[in-house]
Amino acid sequence: MIRKLITVFGSLGILLVFFGFIGFMGSMRPKIEPTAVEIAPPAVFYKVAEAQAVTLDVRAQGEVRPRTDINLTAQVAGKIVDTSAAFVDGGAFDKGDLLIKIEDADYRVAVATAKARVAQAEEGLRMEEAESALAARDYEDLGRSENASELALRMPQLAQARANFEAARAELRAAQLNLERTEIRAPFKGRVRTRLVGLGQYVGPGAQLGGIFSTDVADVRLPLTDSDLAKLGLPISFVETEENPGPPAHLSATLAGKQHEWTGRIARTDGAIDPTTRQISAIAVVDDPYGAGSDNGTPLAIGLYVNAVVEGRPFENAIVLPRTALYGRDVVYVILPDDTLDRRTVDVVSAERDTITISSGVNPGERVATSPLRGASEGAKVTPTDPENIEGDEPPASGAGTPVADAGGAQ
Repeated sequence: MIRKLITVFGSLGILLVFFGFIGFMGSMRPKIEPTAVEIAPPAVFYKVAEAQAVTLDVRAQGEVRPRTDINLTAQVAGKIVDTSAAFVDGGAFDKGDLLIKIEDADYRVAVATAKARVAQAEEGLRMEEAESALAARDYEDLGRSENASELALRMPQLAQARANFEAARAELRAAQLNLERTEIRAPFKGRVRTRLVGLGQYVGPGAQLGGIFSTDVADVRLPLTDSDLAKLGLPISFVETEENPGPPAHLSATLAGKQHEWTGRIARTDGAIDPTTRQISAIAVVDDPYGAGSDNGTPLAIGLYVNAVVEGRPFENAIVLPRTALYGRDVVYVILPDDTLDRRTVDVVSAERDTITISSGVNPGERVATSPLRGASEGAKVTPTDPENIEGDEPPASGAGTPVADAGGAQ
């Protein structure tokens, strides 16, 4: 019994000595005073604003169309007795060239008959004029000219003779017009789109003979957005004049494996907005696309799909910045000399995929933040960092004293 008590008390004594030793060692540990951790302002990339002259070009696409595209239609009936060598698909002709000849024998006979009727009516008119003059003279000799009636002076017969003469002349003009219509001539310089008739074919009034288009001017309809119009400085319903010419338009396309270019200009814009696309079209024109306006002999062919670059209005003191500098629609942050952020509202005249162009809101020489800032507020302290001084393709990771993308509002 005594041995058990000695064992228990011995174990308790060992434990007391152990915990006392641990407490003593803990009391000997040096005390550490807590210190405040100073967090460095987040580093932000920036770009120094530089004023420069900028021309805001507009890119669009469109199809080349002729200014005039018509169907030839017969105005008189008859058999086709001749066609021009140019009246074939793709044939070229000048204004006034004979394209189709319709048999005119019947129409020549009609002209001859009408001339005979004119001669007869003219003879009848002369006779009635003589009879009326003789009747008037007889009444004057009798001293009764004041009492003479119109019937006695043959005035109704004279009026009828004049009407017959005018009717005969009208019939002659109609016969001559029909004779002229047997020759179908080109109303303008152009080319044949389609030929529908040939020699020996009988056609009636209103029959379709073929399709032709003019080559004096080619039109290219270019759909533009509202921002595109602003870049070009064009209003709705714009029409060029000598005092206010339209901006140049450079057209390009690939033909036979080669790149070709043509130069035109914006001549007008539509007067209404397309309700489907909510866009408005500008019409670029190229003069003489098959002649002087061709690219070293390569014409601006009708139906060709082309790319267009329209020269916009120049901005003398514009500032070009990376797209990442823009927050929302029109806000950028400028880093002031004391390294704080200043919120600026700018006038964005162009927004491309990688850059924006502004005309006001930032002064040349100011530092514009280009890092994607989250939660930034005006007056916030930052550490400006020039990205040109950072080695490597990617920015450093977020941390104190390093350039980060972590100090401003979502774009």
